[in-house]
Formats: sequence, C-alpha cells, structure tokens
Amino acid sequence: MSTSRAPRALSLAAALLTGTVALYITLVAFGNITDFGTNQAFVQHVLAMDTTFKDDDLMWRAVTGRGLQNTAYVAIIVWETVAALVLVAGTALWFRRDDDRARRLSTYGLLMLVLLFGAGFIGIGGEWFSMWQSKTWNGLDAATRVLVVTGIALVVVRLPERSPAT
Repeated sequence: MSTSRAPRALSLAAALLTGTVALYITLVAFGNITDFGTNQAFVQHVLAMDTTFKDDDLMWRAVTGRGLQNTAYVAIIVWETVAALVLVAGTALWFRRDDDRARRLSTYGLLMLVLLFGAGFIGIGGEWFSMWQSKTWNGLDAATRVLVVTGIALVVVRLPERSPAT
C-alpha cells in the first residue's frame, strides 16, 4: 500500500519545493520592482567594487558606469521575474498532476535560479567583482542559501518516479 503512494508523495514534495522557491523568487522580483533603489544600490556598489580592498590588480574589473550598472540590475530583475513565472506555472502543473510538464518547467525555472545565484551572484559577483571582500555589500551568504534550497528542490524534482511493485 505504501509503495503505491510513493510516486504521488514524491510529486507532492516536488510541488511544495517548487512552490516554495516560486514564492521566494516572486517576492524578490516584486520587491526589486516596487523598491527599485534598495538593491540598485547593492548592484552598483558590487560592480563598482568601491567597498573592496581596492587591490590595483583587481580594480580594473570595476564597472563604474551607471548605465551599465542599471542595465545589469534590470537584467537581474527580468531574469528573476521570468524564473518566477516559470516556477509558478510549474507549481500549478504539479497540482494539476501533469507531472511530465511540471518536471520540465520546474527544472527550467530552478536552473535559471542556479545560474543567477550560483554563476551570477556567487561566481561573478563574489569572485570576479570581489564581493567577498566587502563588509557592507556582501550577498554571498544569501546567495548560498538560495542556491542550496534551489538545488535541493532541483534534486527532488529530477528524482525518477518508481512504478509500484506488482
């Protein structure tokens, strides 16, 4: 009896994890849109590298042009918004029991966040722009938390369904 319920339990876990990440990134995107200036300052300081150790061997990487900084910030918001929409759609498909499409859409949305928080914030922000050196504008802990939760959701979403034993 418990074996026949396992596939549905796995789908429910995938739905709830996808929905949790969808809620989070929806709130992040909404916050960035409605309170544009707060995280705009964050992006500007990280890209300008103005609170790092100011090592001459690294400072050539700094992006100080406001136009480029704002373009990067708007691109982040657009990426977050698209990821949120994809994950909300994936969550809805899980609850409609359209597991194949839900798994595919959820995977795409979660991978978008892996790229944003892993490659974007941790890799590019943390290492290329030396965000780890800043006491004020260091988002590595937050990015790591999101990457871990997103990674767990991605693993659960990609777990294979097992057929009930006959």
